[in-house]
Amino acid sequence: MSSEDRHVRRREKRKAGRRPGIPTGVFERQMGNMLIHIQESPFKGAWRATAIITVSVTVASGLLMRLTDPDEFTSIWDGLWWSAQTVTTVGYGDLLPTSAAGRILAVLTMMIGVTFLTVTSAAIASAFVESARRRRVAEGKSDTSVLGLTEEVKRLSEEVGRLRKDLERAGVTPERPPEPGP
Repeated sequence: MSSEDRHVRRREKRKAGRRPGIPTGVFERQMGNMLIHIQESPFKGAWRATAIITVSVTVASGLLMRLTDPDEFTSIWDGLWWSAQTVTTVGYGDLLPTSAAGRILAVLTMMIGVTFLTVTSAAIASAFVESARRRRVAEGKSDTSVLGLTEEVKRLSEEVGRLRKDLERAGVTPERPPEPGP
């Protein structure tokens, strides 16, 4: 599909989502574009959406912290500094919210930061696993699927059965263990 075709398709999807007679705002258009990107490339789209939300929350939290706790956060820059520390889970402790609203905002900021780190870590791990799987398939090695594991379990079960029969023939049973050797 050409670049022009993708742009036309996106434009049509955006138009289809509009309500008649209501102008579409910048935010609504951006959210629509983000959802289209997520549908086209879930991995990149989810990471991009999480990053945009995290940066937005970081900036908003920094600004709101200045408003909710002006005694502790004497400038907007103090609020932004605190928010960046909090969202990245560094937390130097040089600035702490003292008001109830500031602490609630702090909890929300921490949760967004942890979410961002979790999504990023999971995406990286998923990419490594998928890369290893593709490499095994390309090398002609069997993908470790349920079928392969089932065959291995059957083989081991048969071997255990043979070993039990050998032990019974030798007179070894659970009630009568073998005599200790020299």
